[in-house]
Amino acid sequence: MADPHPERIPVEREDKRSFLQKLAEFIHPGPDSRDELIEALADAEDNDVIGAESRVMLEGVIRMADMTAGDVMVAAPRMDCVDIDAPYDTLLHGVIDTAHSRFPVYEGDKENIIGILLAKDLLKLQRSPALNIRALLRPVVFVPESKGLNDLLRDFRGNRQHLAVVIDEFGRVAGLITIEDVLEQIVGEIEDEFDIPEDEGDIFGLADHTYRVSGDTPIERVAEAFGIIFDDEALSEDFDTIGGLVAHEMGHVPKRGEHHAIGGFDFIVLHTKGGAVRWFKVSPARGNSPAD
Repeated sequence: MADPHPERIPVEREDKRSFLQKLAEFIHPGPDSRDELIEALADAEDNDVIGAESRVMLEGVIRMADMTAGDVMVAAPRMDCVDIDAPYDTLLHGVIDTAHSRFPVYEGDKENIIGILLAKDLLKLQRSPALNIRALLRPVVFVPESKGLNDLLRDFRGNRQHLAVVIDEFGRVAGLITIEDVLEQIVGEIEDEFDIPEDEGDIFGLADHTYRVSGDTPIERVAEAFGIIFDDEALSEDFDTIGGLVAHEMGHVPKRGEHHAIGGFDFIVLHTKGGAVRWFKVSPARGNSPAD
C-alpha cells in the first residue's frame, strides 16, 4: 500500500546567476548592516536605479526600525487636552484655537485621561446641548515609551485609532503620538490644514477678530499689516521672518501655547513643526487696540 504522505524530496533550484555575477557578489558582498544598507541606497540613487524620494522613504523605513514612541511623541507639557468639566464654549474655543482633530480628555487631573474626543463630534453637542459629552468619548489607547514605531504603526492600522497616549515606566503620562507622527518618519513632513502654499497668503483674519500668521511671514509684511514699528536692531539680525524674530527675542524655540508681545500685539504659538513656528495667532494685547 502506498504511503499516503510520502516524504518530500527537496528540489534544488537551479542557480541562474552567471559566473561573472557570482564573482562580483563574492568580491563585493551585499550590505550586512544598517549603515551599509543606507550607503547602498545612496549608491543606487547616484546610479539612477531609484529616485531621490524613493531613497528618502526607504531610509526612513530602515531608521524607523530602531525608533520608539518616546523618540517622536509630543511631550506631556505640550499636549492640548480637554477638561471633561469645562463649559461648552470654553471647550469649543480651545478646539478652534488649536485646530486639532482629536483631543485627549481628562477628568480632575491631566494624568487621569479618560478618553479621546473627536472635534467633529462637537457638532452633536451643538445640536443637542443636553447630550452628555461622556457619551461622545472614544476609547483611549495607552502605549509605553519603549513601543517600537513599526509595532505602533501596525497597531494603528489594526485598531483604526490615530492617536495614542504615551506613558513612562512609572505609568505617568509622558506625551502623545499620532499616526501622522509615525508616517512622517517615512515620507517626511505631511501637509495638513495649516500648510498653505506661500502664494496663497500668510496672514488670515479669523472670525473672532484675531489673525493667523505664518511663522515664515517676512518681518516687513507683519509691520505693514499690523502697524508695528520694529527697531533697527531687530531688522539687522540674520533672520527676516516673524518666527525667527520671536524665537530670537524669547531665547529658545517657542513651544505651542507660548506667547510673546510685540508692538502691542500678542503672538501666540499655534503650531510648530521641525523645530520652527509654523503659525501664530495674533491679537491685540490687553489694553491695546489694533492699529488702523
